[in-house]
Amino acid sequence: MNILSNSTIVYASGLALILWLYGLIKERRRNPNQLPLPPGPKGYPIIGNLLDFPRYKPWLVYDKWFKIYGDMVYFEVLGQPFLVLGNLERTNDLFEKRSSNYSDRPRLPMVNELMRMDYIFAFMPYGDWWRRHRRLFHEHFHPNTVQKYQNIQINTARAFLRRLLKSPDDFMHHIRHTFAATIVKVAYGTEIEEENDTFVANAETALRGLAAAGNTGTFLVDLLPIMKSIPEWFPGAGWKKKAARWRYINGLVANGPWGQVKERMKTGTAEPCIATTLIDRLPDEDAPNFAEEDMLSRNTCAVAFVAGADTTVSTVQSFFMAMALYPEAQKKAQAELDEVLCGRLPEFNDKSNLPYINAMLKESLRWQMVTPLAVGHRCTNGDEYNGYYIPKGTIVIGGGWTILHDPEVFKDPLTYNPDRYLKDGKIDKTVRDPGVASFGFGRRICPGKLFSENSLFSIITHVLSVYDIRPSLDKYGKEIEIKPEMTSGLLSYPEPFACRITPRSKKAEDLVNNSSLMDLL
Repeated sequence: MNILSNSTIVYASGLALILWLYGLIKERRRNPNQLPLPPGPKGYPIIGNLLDFPRYKPWLVYDKWFKIYGDMVYFEVLGQPFLVLGNLERTNDLFEKRSSNYSDRPRLPMVNELMRMDYIFAFMPYGDWWRRHRRLFHEHFHPNTVQKYQNIQINTARAFLRRLLKSPDDFMHHIRHTFAATIVKVAYGTEIEEENDTFVANAETALRGLAAAGNTGTFLVDLLPIMKSIPEWFPGAGWKKKAARWRYINGLVANGPWGQVKERMKTGTAEPCIATTLIDRLPDEDAPNFAEEDMLSRNTCAVAFVAGADTTVSTVQSFFMAMALYPEAQKKAQAELDEVLCGRLPEFNDKSNLPYINAMLKESLRWQMVTPLAVGHRCTNGDEYNGYYIPKGTIVIGGGWTILHDPEVFKDPLTYNPDRYLKDGKIDKTVRDPGVASFGFGRRICPGKLFSENSLFSIITHVLSVYDIRPSLDKYGKEIEIKPEMTSGLLSYPEPFACRITPRSKKAEDLVNNSSLMDLL
């Protein structure tokens, strides 16, 4: 994606010169102790590190920079300071211990203003409006509440098994369909179409836009918001057309399902769900706070819908890839399931008796991360840390991929190995849990973590209890090599790959065919 035409760079550089001089004068006043900035790659005057600012798989570039400059890497792009943190101690010190100063978000004009993904509170500025969104979301996804969604997760997992039996080559599509079906049922109380569901298609399009634009600086307008005024016909402004398309889709995602639930409630045909609960609690339409409360409730459902329909999809796709690449891990998991389940399908109360499966869940979150960098935080006020000065407004990024692929913590980090979490047949609590980085950091950690982990557990246990996953075969009967490559972007997915999914036995096949009857019991 070429987003930096020559004309755009010239235009941006002129604006950056003015901002750079102004910022330089202000920053000297804010750093009274004249502490140095953290180390990092040397940039050019005015444009800073614009030319080597990483846009393709930036987590891998930062990982290399950590080896050169240390675990704090500082650089500037057009006057915007960035700080990337390369170990867990740094992220804890800033995002946890100094959370009041590092919980804000960058402005993100492309995502919030042009694409209108401002309904997603993960991108909202730190403040009361964000707190109200997170509080309402947490009300429906906290540890005691997510248990009531487990029957839905079990039923959709078993429907997933039946789809795999019917058309195993379409497993990537079936994975997406399963997670979409789960969250649409939870959030809006409705079933999705087997094929070409409009709401699901819109959510996937919105998330493709988020994956493309979510990392600050991918589009230059994030660094120079004044560029929003550039018309679409201006050379190099194709990004505005993309933003317009994504803005239209986001309107459908945020408003479409919410409006349908309201209509079903009027006719008495709505199924109980998060949306019906929130709509019942809205004030009268003529109340002065109705519009605000309606937006708050609508946004909460839309966030659940968008995040639940797709983000865990990446982890499950990576799991299928891992099973094809590491058959020994698959066999260990299946042996444990066979011993515990004794010929039945799994339930959530089996979780405590499945240590290897729990280790597999952790490794699936670590091995190929959905968000290798997560969303950047913003330093609200200038700060001094470890002998360095961190300027006000610095975008601070937790290097999640590096934290979970540190060879001093995880031996052979590129290898998928659930055994790394086990000791004497139990989970070894001294081993770093991937949750320290896989769901974000500090106060901005993902509040849907438990729901996501439950979905992951249900899918993995159901699949391995009845299916074998192997690489596909070419026309000569030779296994086709699978390369564990991931896409770039805020959200990272496995590059397309193929595998063979076959029932483990005739008994396993019967178990799948009869699973629809179990759902009715």
